[in-house]
Amino acid sequence: MLRVLMFLIPLALTIYAFIDCLNTPEDEAKHLPKIAWVFIILLFWIVGPIAWLAAGKQRTPPQGGRTPSEWHRNHRTQYVAPDDNPEFLASLREDNKKDEALLKDWEADLRRREEELRRREGEQGTD
Repeated sequence: MLRVLMFLIPLALTIYAFIDCLNTPEDEAKHLPKIAWVFIILLFWIVGPIAWLAAGKQRTPPQGGRTPSEWHRNHRTQYVAPDDNPEFLASLREDNKKDEALLKDWEADLRRREEELRRREGEQGTD
């Protein structure tokens, strides 16, 4: 059991460091380019991940709500409350129109069925 644990702990550390390195923005990698850190982590199985965790990344929280990738930083969405979002309000109006039309169709169908039922009862009563 101890032999398996001695294999799994370094493997888990390597996987964690590798994923952490891949998710780190290029400008937060210290001392070496990020691709060099990836190779160090993968080639030097125990020492590489420890070196990455100790010296490879800035450990201060990023300023301004930074996200891991450059694309996410430049394509951040501006969240708007539903009451202020014109697209959301327009979709509500469209849904209301569809629901009202469906309700009118149901009511017309119900009236038609009621009239048909009255006619049938009237015909049966005269017989």
